[in-house]
Amino acid sequence: MARYLHTMIRVTDPDATIAFFQLLGLEEVKRTESEQGRFTLIFLAAPGQAGVAEVELTYNWPPVDGSPAERYTGGRNFGHLAYRVANVYETCQTLADAGVTINRPPRDGNMAFVRTPDGISIEILQEGPPLAPAEPWASMPNTGEW
Repeated sequence: MARYLHTMIRVTDPDATIAFFQLLGLEEVKRTESEQGRFTLIFLAAPGQAGVAEVELTYNWPPVDGSPAERYTGGRNFGHLAYRVANVYETCQTLADAGVTINRPPRDGNMAFVRTPDGISIEILQEGPPLAPAEPWASMPNTGEW
C-alpha cells in the first residue's frame, strides 16, 4: 500500500514562497542543504500534518560560474496544490492584504485560486458547505490564469 508523502515544487525565492505558504497556515517542518548538489529542500506542512501531507520546496542554488539561475515556467501545466480552510473569504482577504492576486475569487463561497511567487496554482476550498455569496467576492472577475 502506498502512502502520500509530499508534493515538490521548484522555487526561485525560498523566503517569498515560505511567506506565501505561511499566509495559508503552513510552517517549515524540515530543511536540508546540499553543498555538493547545490540545492536546499524545505518541507512545509499545516500544523499536525508533518510527515503526512507536506509541500517540498526545492531551491536550486545559482550557478557558480555567474550565469543566470534557471527560471521555472508553466506552473499551470503542473496542476495545482489544494488546501481546505475554515473560511475561504477570510483566507482570500489575508492573501489579498499581503498583495497576492486572487486569480479566481470565491464567488461561490467554496473555491478560489491563487498563485505562489513562482506561478504554482493553489486551490483554496471551503471546509464544509459553501458560505453564502458575499461581496466583494461575489462580483469579482477572474484575473489572469488560475
